[in-house]
Amino acid sequence: MTGSRRRPGSMLLLLMLAACVQAPSFMRPASEPAHRIAVLGWWLIAIATIVFVVVMVLLLVPLMHRRQEIAHADVHGGGGERMILIGGALIPAIILIAVFLFSLPTLSATITPSSRPRYTIEVSGHQWWWEVTYHTADPSFRVTTANEIHIPVGEDIGVRVNSRDVAHSFWVPELQGKIDLIPGQTNTFWLRADKPGIYRGQCAEYCGMQHAHMGVVVVAQSAAQYADWLRGQEAPVTAPRTTDDSLGAQAFQRGACSLCHTIRGTDAHGVLGPDLTHVGSRLTLAAGMIPNTRGHLQGWIANAQGVKPGVAMPTLYLDATSLQALAAYLESLR
Repeated sequence: MTGSRRRPGSMLLLLMLAACVQAPSFMRPASEPAHRIAVLGWWLIAIATIVFVVVMVLLLVPLMHRRQEIAHADVHGGGGERMILIGGALIPAIILIAVFLFSLPTLSATITPSSRPRYTIEVSGHQWWWEVTYHTADPSFRVTTANEIHIPVGEDIGVRVNSRDVAHSFWVPELQGKIDLIPGQTNTFWLRADKPGIYRGQCAEYCGMQHAHMGVVVVAQSAAQYADWLRGQEAPVTAPRTTDDSLGAQAFQRGACSLCHTIRGTDAHGVLGPDLTHVGSRLTLAAGMIPNTRGHLQGWIANAQGVKPGVAMPTLYLDATSLQALAAYLESLR
């Protein structure tokens, strides 16, 4: 009985390993630029390991043989200065220059796409969520969503990034390198996914107390699926179909929700919070923090500060009937 039990430390280690397997990582590239970054990363790890081993050997061998007298004689004889010059300046300079030159092809390949992107999206960083805007065939009309980016597989997607408050950094490790979002400045880069999937991204620049919970999801799908998704996002919402949806729509437009959020096709045109026109179709809530289910949606509406302290969304004091109706209405916006 005793021999079959797992120790708490072993269970904790297994849980940590499972979390690492599921976490986004540059070690699982799903695009050509990410593959180049991964190869470069492994080379840098190998070089750093070799340097570390050599330095440790040079440090430990004299200590093990207690050759203090020889080292003292070298310093006074000029050998010590020569070793410091060669080992402390010349060799590191050669290694750093070689690494820099070795990195240039990867830098060039990740900056410049292989073809001119047909699609361009804008990503704006907020504390602590992502606003995503798609340009459509009609220049006067744009689709706006939040915390979720859809792209067609095998296409180079142009991305323009900016920040609405503080510095952020957009990073989807399995698809591309990092790009900084600087207030008052627009930076450009590109995304590509060579196979379908859902890829997790993260803000990689500390931006406040909920920095760790500023995630983003990139959904790579076939060209046909992407076109269908975009057409669905372009459409305004339809009229509520059930009694609960009608009550929820009234609670949304008469309450504080419409002051901060937009739902196209209604009188709600707030711009402080995410666009909720098709919020029911999104995979997550609170910038990737919780899954988009009815229960989590109710908890987020009723007590956002309890889920994600410090967010701009206030606590809403709703009775149970209004809360259930509002969650049902938002869930129907697909």
